[in-house]
Amino acid sequence: MKFVLIILQAFVMNWYIAKIVFGIKSETSQKQQFDEQLRLIVAQSHEEAMLKARAIGLSEEDSFLNDKNKRVRWEFINVPELIPMQRLEDGMEVYSQIHEMEEASNYIHVIHQKAVALRLKDEY
Repeated sequence: MKFVLIILQAFVMNWYIAKIVFGIKSETSQKQQFDEQLRLIVAQSHEEAMLKARAIGLSEEDSFLNDKNKRVRWEFINVPELIPMQRLEDGMEVYSQIHEMEEASNYIHVIHQKAVALRLKDEY
């Protein structure tokens, strides 16, 4: 019986949340932008999950012309966070970020606007 459990454990995959960061460079922008993406990764180990997350980042680098015919480049920066998921359950927290703002009312207003837009999108 113990042998069967060891074999089963060898084939059980683990879930991870990887934060993949891209730098966005544009010929027209004075400020550089960064895109932080949270991706679900399934792997047998932490090391494999890190390799898969980095491979995703590298494979999604891109360079294209925008609507103003200016070059835009998406460059993979790195994977700064890799969080193992012990279990997957409906409604579980998968990520949290605390924002500290001088003008809380502006932040709350933007959140409400996004929620309304999301509800309207679902109606169509």
